[in-house]
Amino acid sequence: MKIKAALAKEKNYPLVIEEIEIEEPKEDEVLIKIVASGICHTDAESIKGNGTPFPAVLGHEGSGIIERVGSNVTHLKVGDHIVLSYSYCNSCSQCLTGHHNLCIRTVELNFGGKLQDQTYRLHKDGQNYSTFFGQSSFATYAVANINNIVKVDHDVDLRLLGPLGCGIQTGSGTVMNSLKPEPGSSIAIYGAGAVGLSAVMAANLLGLKNIIVIDIHENRLELAKELGATHALNSQSLNVVEEVKKITDGGVHYAIETTGVPVVIKNGIDSLRVAGKISIRGGPTCLNN
Repeated sequence: MKIKAALAKEKNYPLVIEEIEIEEPKEDEVLIKIVASGICHTDAESIKGNGTPFPAVLGHEGSGIIERVGSNVTHLKVGDHIVLSYSYCNSCSQCLTGHHNLCIRTVELNFGGKLQDQTYRLHKDGQNYSTFFGQSSFATYAVANINNIVKVDHDVDLRLLGPLGCGIQTGSGTVMNSLKPEPGSSIAIYGAGAVGLSAVMAANLLGLKNIIVIDIHENRLELAKELGATHALNSQSLNVVEEVKKITDGGVHYAIETTGVPVVIKNGIDSLRVAGKISIRGGPTCLNN
């Protein structure tokens, strides 16, 4: 089947939209007509060569409508609205104990370029194209394993749901499922992009006393306050660590770092109180070169 896709042909090469071939879904896969896709920093880093092997079709925050299902697919049907997320094997020791995010095959299945059966579904002129995060949503259609798919209600606009598959669940999941802060505790969130703002909303839902957001863009800080931040600090105009400790009488109980900037990571650590916890969500830029 012919589709259009944004192709990443080589390192630092601009994406180009071209016609390629996509294979039919196998027994445990579905074919999805992509309605929308978010764009994540991980996609941008992959264009620089820090992701899946080239040539590739990137994109890992896809949403769409199922058009075909494999013979073993029973809980999904043609016409279902879905969101695509990361790939996991569902058979290793981590997956079988409910820790799909820690799947032993995570790197292989999300960055290795092949699908679970170690074959390719995307081709052009006889050349295989890598799949990204088991989906490659920068295209008009995608083939994905059932493990990648979450069904959503028809009355929710699919154009808004793509980031649920990565950025939104990363930020909110870090707060709710990893850090699990107690009501009345404090948190500092470094970076007010999609991940950081999702963390703000989760912290607000959990009833934290101090939700401190740090960024360098005033428009993002204003949005953070609209979403529930109690304090919004511009790190270009003050000493963040001192200010956080002043607000919290000695430091925050929890911190989330989303930028990957080494000095920001250090600030996040330094702003903790004794026995505080930090979750580092951004890949350090010093490791990406």
